[in-house]
Amino acid sequence: MSFKDLGLRAELVRAVSEKGYDTPTPIQQQAIPLVLEGRDLMGSAQTGTGKTAGFTLPLLQRLDAAQRPQKGRRVIRALVITPTRELAAQVADSIAAYSKWLPLKSAVVFGGVSINPQKQKLIRGVDILVATPGRLLDHVSQRSVDLSRVELLVLDEADRMLDMGFIHDIRKVLALVPKHKQTLLFSATFSDDIKKLANGLLKSPALIEVARRNTTVDAIQQLVHPVDKSRKRELLSYLIGSNQWQQVLVFSRTKHGANRLAGQLISDGIDAAAIHGNKSQGARTRALADFKSGKVQVLVATDIAARGLDIDQLPHVVNYDLPNVAEDYVHRIGRTGRAGREGEAVSLVCVDELKLLRDIEKLIKRDIPRQIVDGFEPDPSIKAEPIERGKAQKRQKAYNKPRRKFQAKANGHSGRPAMQGAKQRNKPGRRAAA
Repeated sequence: MSFKDLGLRAELVRAVSEKGYDTPTPIQQQAIPLVLEGRDLMGSAQTGTGKTAGFTLPLLQRLDAAQRPQKGRRVIRALVITPTRELAAQVADSIAAYSKWLPLKSAVVFGGVSINPQKQKLIRGVDILVATPGRLLDHVSQRSVDLSRVELLVLDEADRMLDMGFIHDIRKVLALVPKHKQTLLFSATFSDDIKKLANGLLKSPALIEVARRNTTVDAIQQLVHPVDKSRKRELLSYLIGSNQWQQVLVFSRTKHGANRLAGQLISDGIDAAAIHGNKSQGARTRALADFKSGKVQVLVATDIAARGLDIDQLPHVVNYDLPNVAEDYVHRIGRTGRAGREGEAVSLVCVDELKLLRDIEKLIKRDIPRQIVDGFEPDPSIKAEPIERGKAQKRQKAYNKPRRKFQAKANGHSGRPAMQGAKQRNKPGRRAAA
């Protein structure tokens, strides 16, 4: 089957071909015809399955086929909401590439950078807007966007947006878009919260689920190295050097831990950089570009910052810290072994994390092989200690608690907590900047 067989126009097929693709992936085969028909859609797929093209290609065709208002500047007719800056940038890049031969204009807005250049582009008019929730509402408050003409709405990685506490922001956006529109919702899992959101948003949606819920990619070789917590960094440096790994994505549980580990690796003679919510957007962009080009050998990331990272042929993922949420393990290791290629996911597990490991194995319904590295045998006398949550996780937990009435009253609405103006929304570390 070809992209042309799916009903895409020649301009889109040409753009796809120029990107080096000729055969649609399973989710593209299912999603593209449904979106072209105008159906609402609820889709689930693992990272690296071609989901972004699955909705951007038919979205572009539907917009181009519909008559655009001839008078005045362009209005936003398609809105794509994503949880993180990196994912927003990735989706915007895809839209720009696939719309190369179409008379459509797009823009992307997210926090961590100056809002003024974004405002200028929006004021000139765009057909498609890709945005993170916090910055989108900043533009709404400054009247640089009008969402009253939106025809297509896409919620990408909706599960992550809920995990990050964006539900109130999402509801506020939904109140600003027309009731009658085509809506596409994508999520890695169909949790009860996602189903609840979908029930109130989608109209008789088509349901597609390419990968079974919480399954891991078969092409990924998974391995656990038991090790004492105090020797994890030493073991990581040893694995990188002895195996001659040239490109490694390492996951840290906290921002501080990511910074510390990157610095320690540099002291070991390994080119490393950290990427997390407290980094400026410029620093994050440079670190990712250096990692992709090979200038940086190891990229140390937190879960939120790594969401949406698109790295071709990434061979190695290392869980320096196991995630507190088992589903995040699936998201992490899904960044390797993409598009049928082989990949390796290694987890360095100390005694404190054995329960987390059991939760992961229960989720993926398989035991992950253990391999003790000579010279790094764990000390059996060390007792497990509670794992301290990072500040971001504590803020997320606090944010997810029910809102007090006086907070809603202070804001004049029931959505966001008090004291979240535009300036605060741009502060490093806030969930929108993650």
